Amino acid sequence: MRTRLALLSASFIAAIAFVACSDSGAPTIGGAWARPGAAGAQTAAYLTITGAAGQADALLSASSPDAGTVELHEATTDASGMMGMRPIDRLDIPAGETIELKPGGFHLMVMGLTRELAVGGTLELELVFERAGKVVVRAEVRQG
Repeated sequence: MRTRLALLSASFIAAIAFVACSDSGAPTIGGAWARPGAAGAQTAAYLTITGAAGQADALLSASSPDAGTVELHEATTDASGMMGMRPIDRLDIPAGETIELKPGGFHLMVMGLTRELAVGGTLELELVFERAGKVVVRAEVRQG
């Protein structure tokens, strides 16, 4: 009886620890990549963000130890067909949906590179979400 009680107690504690450690509210980040760039220049980074089931979130900002500034941007086209881009304050991530940061759409503008980003290397990005907090990802540097 004591052994059975000890096993049940251990199982219960393990289950609580698992629930406490699993962050079901965190978005899933995938396919992170960045274009190559020279030191001092700028580049862009792309990735997909899938919102956690049952909980919307928002990407509020990004930074990198390899850049002076990282901004959230959106590609735009005005009435005359002129393409451009503009910074945005946040990127809403609906619960359970996937948002793709890609060329010609939403993207991370990485400015003031502190080192060269060569094909085959990586770029570390720290993403800050409204609910999930900080998420660090490594983007593969490749030609786009």
